[in-house]
Amino acid sequence: MLTTESLDRIRGWFAGRLPPEWRVEPPEVEVDREEITVLLVVGDVDLPPGAGEAEVSEARAGRTKAFREETRDQRITIAREAEHRFGRKVSWGVAVGERRELFTHIAVPVMTRLRQPQRQVLDTLVEAGVARSRSEAVAWCVRLVGQHSDEWLGELRDAMAQVAEVRKNGPAA
Repeated sequence: MLTTESLDRIRGWFAGRLPPEWRVEPPEVEVDREEITVLLVVGDVDLPPGAGEAEVSEARAGRTKAFREETRDQRITIAREAEHRFGRKVSWGVAVGERRELFTHIAVPVMTRLRQPQRQVLDTLVEAGVARSRSEAVAWCVRLVGQHSDEWLGELRDAMAQVAEVRKNGPAA
């Protein structure tokens, strides 16, 4: 289980290890059992006043592509160090203005047992063309729940972090 302290250690390490020019703002660092995702905030594009949505969107896409290419070797080096230190894969992404893009990330298989009513839900999604397979349908459902219950999941994560802290400071500590 990820504790607040271990998350702070990972975030602190990246804050100290990333080159200063990559830190327009502190990076967003998300961690789970398998992966550390580092989202770097890059300065927004400088366009003339009145630039249209398409121009802004394409300029941000270009800035994202350039950053990805120009920093690849350095990101690989930092990722290897972090993977060795923390035992998790490192994924990278960038935010330029409103545009957010993950460069690399892992997909981890998850096994589950479902009863017929739940399988029928997945099969309906497949038959309707919403998903290509039951596996993709499960991923779709998880994304949908995540989108519609962000606040509740955040509260649950905060509560779990509090429980971890109480356990850490308990009598067996």
